Amino acid sequence: MVDYAGFFPTEYNLEFIADYGLFLAKTVTLLIAIVVVIIVAVGMGQKNRPGDRGRIEMRNINEGIETVTRNLKQMTLNPEALKVAQKQQKKQDKKEAKALKKEATKDEEADVKPRVFVVDFDGDVEASAVEQLREEITAILLIAEPKDEVLLRLESPGGMVHGYGLAASQLSRVVSKDISLTVAVDKVAASGGYMMACIANHIIAAPFAILGSIGVVAQIPNFHRLLKSKDVDVEILTAGEYKRTLTMFGENTDKGREKFVEDLEDVHQLFKDFVSEQRPAVEIEEVATGEAWYGKRALERNLVDELKTSDEYIVDRCSDASVFHVKFVEDRNRMDKLMDRFTSLAAKLKNGDEFRSVGPYTF
Repeated sequence: MVDYAGFFPTEYNLEFIADYGLFLAKTVTLLIAIVVVIIVAVGMGQKNRPGDRGRIEMRNINEGIETVTRNLKQMTLNPEALKVAQKQQKKQDKKEAKALKKEATKDEEADVKPRVFVVDFDGDVEASAVEQLREEITAILLIAEPKDEVLLRLESPGGMVHGYGLAASQLSRVVSKDISLTVAVDKVAASGGYMMACIANHIIAAPFAILGSIGVVAQIPNFHRLLKSKDVDVEILTAGEYKRTLTMFGENTDKGREKFVEDLEDVHQLFKDFVSEQRPAVEIEEVATGEAWYGKRALERNLVDELKTSDEYIVDRCSDASVFHVKFVEDRNRMDKLMDRFTSLAAKLKNGDEFRSVGPYTF
């Protein structure tokens, strides 16, 4: 006879299972906490190590184009035509090498091709790419000569004044060293983005790229009436008459609004003065309305110098210069990468698609 009593849970068994489950949960929680502490400690240790912020990577664009050209010829030309093309290329290479050697013998400083250093700036509202730009410009200026050129491929709808002010200052370092600076805009360089672009000796833009938007805007929500209806008081204490002009939770005054607008007008005037200094041919009062223009209309208003894409410009320069793509790659440990994922997700939720629309945000 089989006793089935042991197969069914008793009060003792249920209590044991509950205790064991609680113990297991505490153990897992403790282990997770220990792992998190270790990861944070290791991450902070790696972050504070000197000399490991990142590295400069440089790629020869000429070689890339030559490789693509060679492969395409091999795929499209018949064998006889391919042999002819290869012979012609060998003759041309020998001729160039001989001429270079002859020139080097004649003069210790050979007439080497000028170099074009290509850098990218993909701007957001905070101009966070300025840290990468700073490292790239610093590296380029260590080896660049006056005959060389810096090409910045710029994409930005604008953003915070101080962020784009710093980015513009980084580009000014190039011009101050008498090195030619070209800015290429394929999509958009508005507000703070155009502030950066106007520093260049030469601005090129795609026909339907968006440029301009020389204006300033600020917006702030105010919850004072909502809080007042809920009998919630907000105390804002300041020292200094204009320490706070407009607030989110306090009651805003006409005097505060006037001061806020006055500050905006002052920033706008600084913006206009800056553009006028960099591009004297621009009729500043005509363009400083906050409007943006497509490439062709921007050319008519002297906001750009030429309609051309960055790809076309680079290919053209490869015929008479050595072109290099320069990029600062930041060394990221696992903790940084994990935090980057959360930061990126939070930024997407915070910013949304409106930060890709046309027009200024702060600048």
